Amino acid sequence: MSWNWIDKLAELDRADVGHALVTITHVDGSAPREPGAKIIVTDDAFYGTVGGGHLEALVLADARAAIATRASTKARYPLGAKAGQCCGGVVEVFIEVLGSAPVLHVFGAGHVAQALMRVLSGTRFKVHVVDEREEWLAHLPPGAVAHDEPWERYVAAMRCDAQRAYAIVMTHRHDLDEDIVFALCRKPLRYLGLIGSRTKWKRFAHRLELRGASPAEIARVTCPIGIALAGKAPQEVAISAAAQLLELAEQTRAAPALITQPAER
Repeated sequence: MSWNWIDKLAELDRADVGHALVTITHVDGSAPREPGAKIIVTDDAFYGTVGGGHLEALVLADARAAIATRASTKARYPLGAKAGQCCGGVVEVFIEVLGSAPVLHVFGAGHVAQALMRVLSGTRFKVHVVDEREEWLAHLPPGAVAHDEPWERYVAAMRCDAQRAYAIVMTHRHDLDEDIVFALCRKPLRYLGLIGSRTKWKRFAHRLELRGASPAEIARVTCPIGIALAGKAPQEVAISAAAQLLELAEQTRAAPALITQPAER
């Protein structure tokens, strides 16, 4: 029975769920499925089939390993005793890792946020902006996803990934900044930035400690944000912050060990 794998890929991409598309590329001898058969794999689910049984279990394991390291790869499975199959053939697949782009959650849609969106336009980052002020969200550059909802609801629903998820807090109120940072510092994020000066951060760190944040949670916050550049204009701050984010994203992309050929099963 055919299924619409293209729609499923689009659905997972919209939801920022890391996934892999596994396609049978070659078959020798007898095998449960033909070349072109596909299965989509996430960390906790799969859609479609490449034949079921132990073969499919091996494919799922290799696909999830590829998702974890964000490296596409090929794999070859002889359908003998090791694979729990008696077909006697060989199945080769290509595991294509998708949905692994870094995701930036920006809290506040003011002047610096608008400038940051413009700088990041065309980069690998997928950007979500949270602000209940609809008049500011109306001016976001194309590509940024607007969320005009309470930040508490958004944070509760956030999909956090210690390698893919980034957040910057830059709202129009210091008390709001503090509340959001306190909620976010307990989540697994690759980066948590707070706009402001060193003086602001010293006060915030003390308040977060009084509210119960641990030293390790407080240490996760980067404030001031960005690389060391002169200038306080929104565009200058945005360029500085974007440079820091892109550098971290590149480090994360390059850090995992590359998967070349999984051990033959």
